[in-house]
This record gives sequence, structure tokens and C-alpha cells, in this order.
Amino acid sequence: MRALNRKLLRDLVRMWPQALAIALVMASGAATLILGVGSHGSLAETRAIYYERNRFADVFADVTRAPNILAEEIAHIPGVAAVETRIAKIALLDIPGMAEPASAMFVSIPHLREQRLNLLHLRSGRLPIAGDEREVVVSEPFALAHKFDIGSSFEAILNGRKRTFRIVGTALSPEFIYALGPWDLMPDDRRFGIVWMSEPALAGAFDLTGAFSSVHVKLLHDASESEVIDRLDQMLTRYGGLGAYGRRDQTSHAFLDAELQQLEAMSRVLPPIFLIVAAFLVNMTLSRLISLEREQIGLLKAIGYGSWAVGVHYMQFVSVIALVGAAIGAVAGTWLGVGLTRLYGDFFHFPFLVFRMDPGVYLIAAGVTVTAAVLGALKAVRDVVGLPPAVAMTPPAPAQYRRLLLPIVYSLLRLPQTFIMAARHLLRWPVRTLSSLLGIAASVAILVGSLWSFGSVDYMIDVTFHRADRQDATINFVRERPESALWNVMNLPGVLRAEPYRSIPVKIRNGNVERRIAVVGKPPGTDLSRVLDRSLRPVRLPETGIALSVALADILKAKVGDLVEVELLERDRRRVDLPVTAIIEGYMGLMAYMDIAEANRLMHEGSMISGAHIAFDSQRQDELFQTLKETPTASFIALQRVSLQKFRDTIAENIFIMVTMYVSLAVVIAFGVVYNFARISLSEQGREIASLRVLGFTRGEVSSILLSELAVVTLLAQPLGWILGYALAALSVWAFESELYRVPLILEPYVYATGSLLVIAAAIVSGLIVRRRIDRLDLIEVLKTRE
Repeated sequence: MRALNRKLLRDLVRMWPQALAIALVMASGAATLILGVGSHGSLAETRAIYYERNRFADVFADVTRAPNILAEEIAHIPGVAAVETRIAKIALLDIPGMAEPASAMFVSIPHLREQRLNLLHLRSGRLPIAGDEREVVVSEPFALAHKFDIGSSFEAILNGRKRTFRIVGTALSPEFIYALGPWDLMPDDRRFGIVWMSEPALAGAFDLTGAFSSVHVKLLHDASESEVIDRLDQMLTRYGGLGAYGRRDQTSHAFLDAELQQLEAMSRVLPPIFLIVAAFLVNMTLSRLISLEREQIGLLKAIGYGSWAVGVHYMQFVSVIALVGAAIGAVAGTWLGVGLTRLYGDFFHFPFLVFRMDPGVYLIAAGVTVTAAVLGALKAVRDVVGLPPAVAMTPPAPAQYRRLLLPIVYSLLRLPQTFIMAARHLLRWPVRTLSSLLGIAASVAILVGSLWSFGSVDYMIDVTFHRADRQDATINFVRERPESALWNVMNLPGVLRAEPYRSIPVKIRNGNVERRIAVVGKPPGTDLSRVLDRSLRPVRLPETGIALSVALADILKAKVGDLVEVELLERDRRRVDLPVTAIIEGYMGLMAYMDIAEANRLMHEGSMISGAHIAFDSQRQDELFQTLKETPTASFIALQRVSLQKFRDTIAENIFIMVTMYVSLAVVIAFGVVYNFARISLSEQGREIASLRVLGFTRGEVSSILLSELAVVTLLAQPLGWILGYALAALSVWAFESELYRVPLILEPYVYATGSLLVIAAAIVSGLIVRRRIDRLDLIEVLKTRE
């Protein structure tokens, strides 16, 4: 082994605590990179394989009733590879042992032919016998939520008639990876599921024999989606088509795509923070190491080692630490990535998971980590290369300290001498002090940039569930009903108040930007389901015009007073221009509202409603639920309290996992920065501390000099960390925002306090470790330092 290699090993062994602290910070950066990129790649690849194997469709359309023979005509549209027609209807369920009503999407399975698109992945049992009116296959999450076994039964109201069904199998489908019921904010596998049954049986139940109500299309690779959608709309309009749409507007795919965007954003935002801090730490540590080894460097050059050899030696020292950090980060990132991927797999109901361990990701993580370390070491190594042997073998010039303040100021302020000594030492090395301050501030920023989510989610819940949608339940009718149906709702057991709404599917566009949404019509002065402006004040919808949510207005680049084009997707498919009368607040999806009378005039209809928001007496809810289970005109019942609890549970679990990870990484940074800073300060001031001990100073008094430096740097870093944390939180909000939901930036004072307390706690632990080393100083050995 070469002499320099032996020296390298000795240096690593001698400085292992500092080297490990730096390696852990680098490992944090590598782990977040592997976690984000690996989880994103795994989830994306799992989705791609699942879509490919089960032939997930590209274009979707719903109709009122269209003849099956139309499928042949659709298949001849240029760019169409395959066509799947089917029947799909939502119905109320009556499940044994469940008080509240559940709902399910009933989907037909082809008869006398193979299924072409959205193939079922059978998890247990078998498919229903063709034509059997009682046998069904249910979605696996729905079956697990109710502990259904093969042979279990339940009842459902199909087209006004209550029927009993027997489960013969469970399955998953790429179409329902994220199964969301109407008016729900989160999937609730207990209250909404998917039921597949034989096509002849389902067609007979809904009087659709020889017809379909839904069509899915697979495109060729070079096909134009927009052209196929236009042709499909032309064909389906006469049959009550509601407008074809692509994967972007398919609920399950859209939510899964939003999660992928968040993972990608995480892999771009966090790793650079850790690696920049690691570069600062490397610069601090290596600069001090070179300062302590000036004599050795001079001797090495004097006996024939060139500047290049000495420079490479110190670069190897840095590279070894970086590679150790990359290795630790690879292990941690893989472990976290597998766990996160499994979490997503359970949440999104994939039949299998592909955790992608792409060697390229690990090479990139190692390369980026080593590069950050090398960049941090460049200045220190450049100083080594330019150091002549004669200069290197002489001791460095003593530090020059100046009086910070006038003597009278010291007497007035009565500053402790230890504090003055600490302040002078910090100002003597401004670059190192600033880098340590930035490192600690970065750890505070990461904590603030992750803990903010708790307050923001609580704010979202308050606005969504307590200020805007304050109803106890929402009843969705099978089809539009006359306004007189509201009186039937009012007469249901326990109903205290009821407010109607009208939902109209439309395409809304401004210029060349368009989105497919549902415009909701509400009567003026609603109190249960309210529309709020950006100041959270209730908005009284004007008799004309349309109100857009902030997210939709931003996408359309529309403001109050602008005209937007609204294309109806029902009836005559007219296009009308409507003025934007208000911009409203909302965090879930793209929303648009208008007066219910105006909505009915837009449809050229009388007073029609799509459903009702209700408030009911909780003491009579079981009686109400039982009555609703027997109501043939209702297709879905959304329970606000159940949705709120499901939203809280799901969000709380996801936030707890992510915040725990971020807090751990931030504590690693804080500990690494403070510990390295303290160790360097101890090595620089070891002779002074030993001299003071010999002169009679106690261990506590000499320790206070060093610990004062740590305290000053840690406390000064807090305000900067708060500012950086706010910026990081704002960046996270921007990166995670999607068309499906957006999170408000709410930073409560406790977020800053919690972040600072955690970092201060890590600094205290680092200080206690260094204090222990001070107590164990060998005074004689330290005082042998050459002059």
C-alpha cells in the first residue's frame, strides 16, 4: 500500500465521527433522490405494465342509449385500434350489517366474446355465468372492506327494482385503480365499489338489450386523440352522448398522474438542499484538516511528492466520504422507496408492484454526491497545491483579533468575557461561520417546509367541510327530476333542511384552452352548500353569468368580466358565451357555479334538479338511511361526515409518513453541521482551552467559550431558517399543485417554533458530545503543540 493511501486510512479512522456526520448528510441527499426518482419510476412502470397487460383504453365516452351495431362504425374511425362497448350504471346498495347506504358502479362483462379493453385481473373466484342475473364479481378493495367471501350476497336497486346478488369472484381493473364515488373527495372502499355482471343480465335490468351506455376506445400509436374524440362526438351526439374525453380527464388516471407529478417534484426540490449543505461541510472539514497538516504537507512536498499527488490525496479523502454517504443513501433510499411504493400500491389498488431498481439512478445519486463533495473541497485543495514546502513547514501566522466595540460599550452591556471571545472567534472565520449558519438554517427550513402541511390541511378541511359544503349528506338522483322532487326529499325521515342543485356537464374554453367540467347550479342564498369568494365570504350567484374557481380561472386565464365559451355536452350541444361574474375559492378540482334558474334556462328546460344537499337529525339517521336504501330515484348518497373522516385518515397517514422522514433528515443535517463546527472549533482552540484549564478555569467555564459559539450560530440561523422554510413551503405548494386539488400555504407560528425546537435539541446533543471531549482533554499533550 502506498504511503499516501496509508495516511488516507489513518485520517479516516482518526476523524471518523466528523466523516460519518458528513456522510450522513450526503446520504440524506442521495436517499431523497433515490426515493423520489425510484418511487416515481416504480409507480410509473407499474402503471405502464398494468395498462399494457390489461389494455387500458385511451378514449372514453358515455351515452344515454346507443345501438351495439354502432361499434363497427366507431372501429372504422382513422386511428382506432380497438373498441369496447358496455353498460355502466351507478346504483344504491343495501349491504348486511351496514347502516348507511353504499353505492356501486355496475359494469357489464361481454357475452359470447372476449373482453377487448380494460381487462379484469381476477383475484379470486370466477367470472359470472353468461346471462345469470344474480352472479357478480366485485372489486377486491370493496370485498375486503366488507369481509365478503365467495358466496356472500347483497342487495341493490337497479332501475327502480331491488335485486339480490351473489358474489362469485373478486377482481381489479386498470380503469378503477382509484375508485372515487360521486361527490367524494377520497376513495371509500366501504361505501363505493365496482360490480361486474353479465352483459345480458345488466342490459335486461336497465332495458338496454342490444344497446350500450358507455364506449371505450384504444388508439394506434400514431393516432390523433383530438381527431378521434371529434369524430366520436359526431357519432354519439344523436344518442345522448356526453362528450368523449381522453385519459387526462379519466378520474382514476388523473389522480394517479397527480401523485406521479408530486413524486417527481419531491426528487427535484429536496436533494439539492442536502447536497449544498454537504458541500459546505466538506469545505469546513477539509480546510481545517489542511490547516492542521501544514507541516506534513510541507514534508511530503520536500521529499518529492508533487502538488498533483498531494491534491489527489485530499480529493480521495473527500471522495471516500462521499461514496460512503452515497452507499448509505442507496440503502436508505431503496428501503424507503420500497415502503413508499407499497403504500402507493395499497392506496391505488395495483394487482402487482414493480419496484424499479435502475442502476442508472444509483449511479446518478453517487455521481451527484461525489460532485457536490468535490466542489466543496476545491478551494481547500487549491490552497494545498499552491503551498510551497518552506511555507508549509512554518507555523501559520497568529490570528489577528480586533476590538469589536469601544470599552465603554462593554462596560455598559456587561457582556461576559466568554461571549466576547466567542464573538471574536466567529468573526475571525466569517466564511466558515456563514456556512455553518446556512447549514443549520437549511435544517430549520426543511422542518418548516414539511410541518406546514398540517396547518394547511386543517385549513382546507375548515374551508371545504365547515364553511363551504356544510351539509350532512348529498343525494344524487339517477336522472334529472322536477323541482317538486325536493319536497319528497324534505319528507324523508329526519331531514331538517334541503337545498337543490343542478349539475350540467360542459366543456369550458377561453381561447385555445379548454377543460371538461360540471357546472353546478345553485339557488340564491344557499346555506348548506355555499359558494365562497377569495376572502371566504358567501357569494350570492348573480342571475346571469358564471363563477369560476381560482384554479379554473388561472388555467383559462380568465378574470371577472371576461367572456368564456361553454359547450353543453347534453341535449343539443349548443355553445354559448357567458361572462365571468366572480372568482371563488375552492381547493378540490376545477369548479364552476351559476344560478340554478340560469342553468335550467341554459338547458332550455323547466325547473329541474340533479339532487339535493340535506341536513338531518342524527338521532334519526338509521331510519333515514333505511328509507334511502329503498328509494329507486337515488343513485348515490354522499355522507359529509364519512367523507371528512376518510379524508382526515388518508391525509393524516400520508403526511405522518412524509413528515417523519423529513424530520429525520433535517435532524441529521442539524447534528452534522453543529457537530462538525464544534469539533473544528475545538481543534483550533484546544491549546487555548488547555491553557485556561491550567490557569485555574473550571471545565464549565472553558466549555462555555465553545458552547457560546454554538449557541450564537444556532440562534442566528433560526430567522434565516424560517425565511428559507417559507420559501421551501411555497415551492412545495407550487410543485405539488395539480388540477385535481391545490393546497393553501398556511404557516402557523407553531410550525416555526417546532422546527426551531427540534434543531436546537439536535444542537444541544452535539454540544454535549463536544463538552464530553473537552472534559477528557489531555492537557499535557495539547500544550505540546509547536509554536
